Amino acid sequence: MSAPNKSYDPVEVEALKPEEIERMRDEALAALAAAADLEALREAKAAHMGDRSPLALANREIGALPPQAKAEAGKRVGMARGAVNKALAARQAELEAERDARVLVEEAVDVTLPYDRVPAGARHPLTTIGERIEDVFVAMGYEVAEGPEVEAEWFNFDALNLAPDHPARTMQDTFFVRGAKKEVADSGVVLRTHTSPVQIRSMLDREPPVYVICPGRVYRTDELDATHTPVFHQVELLAIDEGLTMADLKGTLDHMVRVLFGEDMRTRLRPSYFPFTEPSAEMDMVCFACRGESVGNPDKACRTCSSEGWIELGGCGMVNPRVLTAAGIDPEKYSGFAFGFGIERMLMFRHNVEDMRDMVEGDVRFTRPFGMEI
Repeated sequence: MSAPNKSYDPVEVEALKPEEIERMRDEALAALAAAADLEALREAKAAHMGDRSPLALANREIGALPPQAKAEAGKRVGMARGAVNKALAARQAELEAERDARVLVEEAVDVTLPYDRVPAGARHPLTTIGERIEDVFVAMGYEVAEGPEVEAEWFNFDALNLAPDHPARTMQDTFFVRGAKKEVADSGVVLRTHTSPVQIRSMLDREPPVYVICPGRVYRTDELDATHTPVFHQVELLAIDEGLTMADLKGTLDHMVRVLFGEDMRTRLRPSYFPFTEPSAEMDMVCFACRGESVGNPDKACRTCSSEGWIELGGCGMVNPRVLTAAGIDPEKYSGFAFGFGIERMLMFRHNVEDMRDMVEGDVRFTRPFGMEI
């Protein structure tokens, strides 16, 4: 076996000649500079810097050189490969910057162009205003109570001091699901005509004091027109405690109206009659449109209140002792007040809605202007 060839001259190896290393370096630099995009750059990198590239193959030849010749050959090849790596990094950064700038132009979105997406929907304003009313009273310490819409006659009428011959119990006002069976003293079943049955259920389920607000859907045999609908929404309030008076009722109503319609709003009570309250009253508020300035002033006539200066909002009064007794509450110890009004009517007041049919026809052109308020 012969000894290592220590006199082997590396310049005799074709791949390691200085001019050959320079040629391979220059070819690699030219290929990188000529790459027009990142894909072409990746191809040039594989051809001139991969495992089978000329510079890589020349680097392998260094291992066969004698020790005294490896350093110079390694330095020569290393400098060439370093120059190629540096050129690759510079060209890659340049091409990536060009790509990013091109994407910003080519994929730009013109926000002024018409869009073809499905338009956003909206919450129904009845839902929104109902929740706002609930928030007013929840903030005052009231509890939201609910009950069935298909209700027993006893809850809907008898417990509320509506006698069997009361006009509201006839077929002209009430949807009957099933009539009463007199032979077994069974109560009939109706679609509730108001949310007052929830007040009775609340008094039966809770020990006094009771402070509840009762929103919900109710049914009456009305024709659908601009001001009436057979299915509408009510909200009623009930407060049962020791020592409650009409003054407490008036203060509660004043607070509700100021929150919903403005701090300068005022209310008044007019004597009225309801079977379930005694004394009873109709609650009016100052016209939100003219603030009462149209009264006696033909130059400022108001269509909203017919220049009367007041708008009727709903009925109220002190809970009739007979209602307390029917719910098992001692009227000698406790008193209470209640009031109720239609949410549709409130919506018409707040937003100048002229036709109640718009609220039930499901046309998105009516609901969309109210937005998605939560």
